[in-house]
Amino acid sequence: MPNRLATFSLALATVLASAWLWMLSGAAAAAAGPPEYRQEVRERLAILGGSADGQPLRGSENGSSAVGQTPSKDYAGADSCVVCHEEKKNQLGPHGRAADPRTPMAGQGCETCHGPGKAHVDAGGDVSLIKNPKNLSTREVSATCTSCHNRGEHTFWEGSTHDRRQLTCTTCHSAHAPESVSGRLVKATQLELCSKCHRDKVAKLDRSGHMPVREGKLQCSNCHNMHGSQNVRLLRVGYSVNESCTSCHAEKRGPFLWEHAPVRENCATCHDPHGTANERLLVAKLPFLCQRCHAHTRHPATVYDSAVFQSSNRVYGRGCVNCHSAIHGSVHPAGMAFQR
Repeated sequence: MPNRLATFSLALATVLASAWLWMLSGAAAAAAGPPEYRQEVRERLAILGGSADGQPLRGSENGSSAVGQTPSKDYAGADSCVVCHEEKKNQLGPHGRAADPRTPMAGQGCETCHGPGKAHVDAGGDVSLIKNPKNLSTREVSATCTSCHNRGEHTFWEGSTHDRRQLTCTTCHSAHAPESVSGRLVKATQLELCSKCHRDKVAKLDRSGHMPVREGKLQCSNCHNMHGSQNVRLLRVGYSVNESCTSCHAEKRGPFLWEHAPVRENCATCHDPHGTANERLLVAKLPFLCQRCHAHTRHPATVYDSAVFQSSNRVYGRGCVNCHSAIHGSVHPAGMAFQR
C-alpha cells in the first residue's frame, strides 16, 4: 500500500508540473507571437484560470471582455474605472476574479453591474450617467443582482418573503465595502444583520434556554434560507417544521409505535426554537404545558385540586416527564402512555 501511494503521488505531481510548464510556455509564446495568436492563447489560458501576462483578466479598454466578447462603443472598460475609483479595485472579492467566466469582471468589468460608462467618463464623472444601486428602486437592484445570482440558494428570491417586503440585495450585502468575513454582509455577523428587523427573535436568544447562536455554534442561515424557500418561515429542509428540526434531532424523528399527536404535527407546539426562559426551549413550564391539552384526566388537573393533591403520588416534582419519559413517542409494545 505505501508503494502504491508513493507511485500515485509521483504521477499526480508529474501531471501538475506538466500543466504548469505548459501554461508558462503558453504565456511566453503569447508575448512573442502575433496579435491573433496572443488572443487565442489568452482565451485558452482564461479557461484554466491564468492569463498571458500573468495578471488577472479584466474588461479591456474598448469595452470587450477578457475572453473576447463583442466590443461596444458605449463601454469604457474597467481600466478607465480604476483611474478614479482606485479604492474599489481590491474590494471586489469574488466579483473581481476575471479568470472565472461567471463573474462580472470576466464580462464587461465594472460596467456589468453599473451599466455602460463611456458617457460617464467623457462627462468628467457625471454621476447621473452611471447606474448606482443607491439611486435605483429595489426591483431594479434585485434585477441587476439576480441576472447572475439566480440559481442554487437564490432560486426562490423573486416573490419570497423578503422580496415582497421591498428588501433588496444591497439591504444586507455590500459589493465593495463588506463588514463580514464571509457573505459580504453590511454587518460583521448574521446575528447583527438579522437583528435590524427581527429584534424579537434576537431577544429570545438572550434567555436562559436558547439555540447556541450567540456562542457562534449556529447562525441564522443554518435553519433559514434568507433568499427564499418553498418551506414555511424560509426554512431550509423539507416542507414542514418537523423536518427542519429532525435534520439535527434525528432521534426524535421516529417512526414510533405510539405517536404523540403534538409531536407529529409541529415541534413548535411545545418548543420555541429561538429561546425561552424554560428548560429545553419549552414554551411553558411543566406541568402547565401538558395541561394545555390534558386538562381533565386521572391526574390532578390543576394546583387547585387540593383533595386529590394531598393523596396523589403522581404530582411528584410536578413534571409529567418524570414518568412519561418517552414523551416524543415510544416504540415499546407497552409504551402507550409514553413511559418506556
